[in-house]
Amino acid sequence: MSNKRDDLVAKYAVDIKEKFDEEPDMDLLSKVAIGLGPAIYNVDSSKVSGGDEKELETVKKNYLIKKLGMKDSPKLMEAIKSVMNTYGSSNKNKYRAVVYYILCKHFDKASIY
Repeated sequence: MSNKRDDLVAKYAVDIKEKFDEEPDMDLLSKVAIGLGPAIYNVDSSKVSGGDEKELETVKKNYLIKKLGMKDSPKLMEAIKSVMNTYGSSNKNKYRAVVYYILCKHFDKASIY
């Protein structure tokens, strides 16, 4: 099982390098992936639909507010939309682990992991 996760984490790392032009912190990326549990193996739940407002709300509520302990503010959705834009609207494979990782780094919340 962990080999499959390692493969996914490697794939996420490539996205972080190519789409976000940054060198991924592999330790944090692994922890984010582990934190998502079985969701990363499910085709549907492993990705975030950038055009789906409800889904973006879910990322905000379940991840930024519940998991990272952020206070709700317009900044949260701005950050999520910024990640979606950087990921590229034409890109259908916006991996949840990558989105969460980038948001985690953006808000400097790596210590939560």
